[in-house]
Amino acid sequence: MSVSRRTLLTTAAGAAGAVGASTSSAASAATADHLDLASATRTLRQAADYAVAKLRAVAPGVTAFPVGTKFEKWTYSQNGDWVGGFWPGQLWLAWLHSGEEQFKTLALASAEKLAPRQNDTSTHDLGFLFYPSWVTAWRLTGDEKWRAGAVQAASSLIKRYNPAGRFIRAWGSLTDPNNAGRAIMDTIMNLDLLAFASRQTQDPKYLEIAVAHAKTAQRNFVRPDGSTPHVFDFDPVTGAPIGPGTVQGYSPASCWSRGQAWGVYGFTTIHRRTGDPEFLATARRLADFALAQLTADHVPVWDYLAPQAPDDVKDASAGVIMACGLLDLAELTHRPHYRESALRILTAVSRTCLTTRSARAEASVARCTRNRPAEDGIEVSLPYADYYLLEGILRVLDRRKVDRAIDLSSV
Repeated sequence: MSVSRRTLLTTAAGAAGAVGASTSSAASAATADHLDLASATRTLRQAADYAVAKLRAVAPGVTAFPVGTKFEKWTYSQNGDWVGGFWPGQLWLAWLHSGEEQFKTLALASAEKLAPRQNDTSTHDLGFLFYPSWVTAWRLTGDEKWRAGAVQAASSLIKRYNPAGRFIRAWGSLTDPNNAGRAIMDTIMNLDLLAFASRQTQDPKYLEIAVAHAKTAQRNFVRPDGSTPHVFDFDPVTGAPIGPGTVQGYSPASCWSRGQAWGVYGFTTIHRRTGDPEFLATARRLADFALAQLTADHVPVWDYLAPQAPDDVKDASAGVIMACGLLDLAELTHRPHYRESALRILTAVSRTCLTTRSARAEASVARCTRNRPAEDGIEVSLPYADYYLLEGILRVLDRRKVDRAIDLSSV
């Protein structure tokens, strides 16, 4: 690790703990090169307990799928939009952490509401919808209907594959010419549903499509410095590359932090499912770029290369998503600085981004940004932030519990 990177990480170790009077003593206890693991573990356990307590209070009254907050209260989608899997996913993790049966009951009821979406061919987000909900339900209950529904969702997803360009189309129905050649960074996180389907059916076509998309993304999205655009466009007929674009980032030349986080986690996961070392190398390049952009508070800005970065609005969801990927990277590369960085991000979010001071808040994590260019959801709460915070913390506290839910194994 370079001197500048080491300086950044060690400065962040102190600064992340120093935010807020209640944690100043923990920060001062940390030495320049040492992460106070005992203090971090206490902070993470308290954050997990808080998240579960919040779900205990809020979840019994939830009858649809939270998509984001407005003045600290959840707003909902009846069909789940693209985020529907994260609500039952949170409930499953709460059940694993607490052992309380009500969370299992609520998770099953919520996942059931996604049943019509297994035949939805209009979106690439079937992995987000069905992996943390139906795949996890099957892994934790053994009920065949959850496995079969997840495989059906994978069958719907591969219909969006463009063989000419070797990518999965992100947006628009299959008959809509608009966005027909558009691929986005987020899709890398939907590929694990395809890997699951190949394992379950012994049909290699699902994983082959996942690998083809990942290689196309690797070739076209990743810049020499390890940054990425949100979007890359192809000619939908010939598959020829056209160039980068953006929707949720600042510009085609910028680096939307949540997209970068999807890439860190997603490329690491496709490496775990294939053993391909190039995917692991790509995940490292993306992680190294993002870590070099983090400021002392260890909470990502919404776009690392926007003109006002790093002094712009934050996106805590990008941090907790990346932390999960970094924990995998540390294990796979045997490089402990990735784990230390993940712990610093998770503890920083736990100390500075939770809703603990608000009696009104229905979510656990604040300071998330959904779509800055559209002025849609600026520093609000988002269901995937709550989900990945809990996933990341449980990976640290008891990795076996998360492995039961989502399969952290490698080939």
